Amino acid sequence: MYKSKKPYLYGTGRRKSSVARVHLFPNGTGTITINGRDIDDYFGLDTLKLIARQPLVATDTVGKVDVVATISGGGVTGQAGALRHGIARALLQADESYRAILKKAGYLTRDPRMKERKKYGLKAARRAPQFSKR
Repeated sequence: MYKSKKPYLYGTGRRKSSVARVHLFPNGTGTITINGRDIDDYFGLDTLKLIARQPLVATDTVGKVDVVATISGGGVTGQAGALRHGIARALLQADESYRAILKKAGYLTRDPRMKERKKYGLKAARRAPQFSKR
């Protein structure tokens, strides 16, 4: 089994069809790396960066931990939500006293909303084809 040189805390986050595997390194400088890229390079929108950092801001650990994440699947919004969920779960391993703060903010809850499947006879999940009048 692979052993890391530095001890880390692990958390898995999920949102829609995105999965984030988060490695949290305590006593860090505050860098967030996603799929080998910096968070500023990975997420273009500031709102997505804000979503990803929410658990760190809530627990006041912004400049104290390093985050290395591997995210796959889904779009950028789902990936940001999955990263937030994974960071919150990893922070819970660091200190159990964060549970009340993270739970109250809703960062520990897995958002169950998924894309509805396409139905036969329809153009999408609920979108019916338009018929012209005669």
